[in-house]
Amino acid sequence: MQPSEHGQHGFGTLAVHAGSPHDPVTGAVIESTDESDQISLSTTYAQTAVGQPVGAYEYTRSSNPNRDNFENCIAALEKAKYALAFSSGSATTAIILQSLATGSHVVSVSDVYGGTHRYFTKVAKAHGVHVTFTPSIELDVEALIKPETKLVWIETPSNPTLSLVDISAVAEIAHKHGILVVVDNTFMSPYIQNPLSHGADIVVHSVTKYINGHSDVLMGVAAFNSDDLKERLGFLQNAIGAVPGAFDCWLAHRGVKTLHLRAREASKNGKMVAEALAASPLVRAVNYPGLDSHPQRKIALKQHRDGLGGGMLSFRIAGGKAAAERFCAATKIFTLAESLGGVESLVELPASMTHMGIPKEQREAAGVFDDLVRISCGVEEGEDLVKDVMAALKKVAGESNGTATNGNGTA
Repeated sequence: MQPSEHGQHGFGTLAVHAGSPHDPVTGAVIESTDESDQISLSTTYAQTAVGQPVGAYEYTRSSNPNRDNFENCIAALEKAKYALAFSSGSATTAIILQSLATGSHVVSVSDVYGGTHRYFTKVAKAHGVHVTFTPSIELDVEALIKPETKLVWIETPSNPTLSLVDISAVAEIAHKHGILVVVDNTFMSPYIQNPLSHGADIVVHSVTKYINGHSDVLMGVAAFNSDDLKERLGFLQNAIGAVPGAFDCWLAHRGVKTLHLRAREASKNGKMVAEALAASPLVRAVNYPGLDSHPQRKIALKQHRDGLGGGMLSFRIAGGKAAAERFCAATKIFTLAESLGGVESLVELPASMTHMGIPKEQREAAGVFDDLVRISCGVEEGEDLVKDVMAALKKVAGESNGTATNGNGTA
């Protein structure tokens, strides 16, 4: 499939075919590990004369056939002109921040992934890029813009409170001041949300999550339309060298072919679990953009395909941190582990795991309390996931009641 044909096809067709040319020698329809060397593991490529490589490649850090194919696929899925792959989602964040000059200023939502917060506050600051965090970016962004502001950073939905941001509203303000807008789209994936279509300049993903979808690849990607960004970020991709290996690109490209199927199933499961939790008296609050009760549901209907809520949700459990820890230990199908977006369902406590590096006061200001449980719904049977969650809640409640009546009768 040629890039010129991308606009003619639906998401699932693009996911399967974009960046997947048939092998001209063997006719293989899927990149393989056979003698045709479709996974190009070579680090260097022969030249017929000085400065005249045999084909399009010279050295794998600069470019690689498998990376090119994967990048072309993601560009098609995010409706972008370009995509660049990096060794991790964190490396993608670092490259974008590294592209800013010393003295630059960034406005960011408060509720961001812990690794992003760590980079902004510990690393970017060290090379003279300063970040201002706000819990209400749509209301505050214009007042926070300074002459040196170069970037607005959005996560929507945010990690881990599933707060939404109206991308077009923020982009309209930022663009009046010549400021770029970056959207971390990891939680939604290109299937559910395409931020560039709503005015963002760069969309980033931790490919490790939904795009790859099988918890066996560490990678990141950025997609955009600007020729200038292609030159700037492409230069840093090569100069810094935080690039993925060919085999990881092959795995991620294979994984993305089923993204539309996995994202739909995860969203269905996420809504089932969220509804069950919302109806339980043992749950204090549920954060899930697929519920009509979500305070920003209108944004989900505007920005998400078919108003889907995705497979991620979080909730506050009655009983505090101890109850949250017992809940995570009580689930049978949900595995207690960091990360998200794989075919398997996961559960974790952000305050003690993925976001523990953020000071408690700042965490709680963003809604990340010690009793907040984050869930990543996989593609298992939704009924089984609901039963697992409800059984864990029941067990936690029973243990709490038992504790209250043991010993001297005190809790």
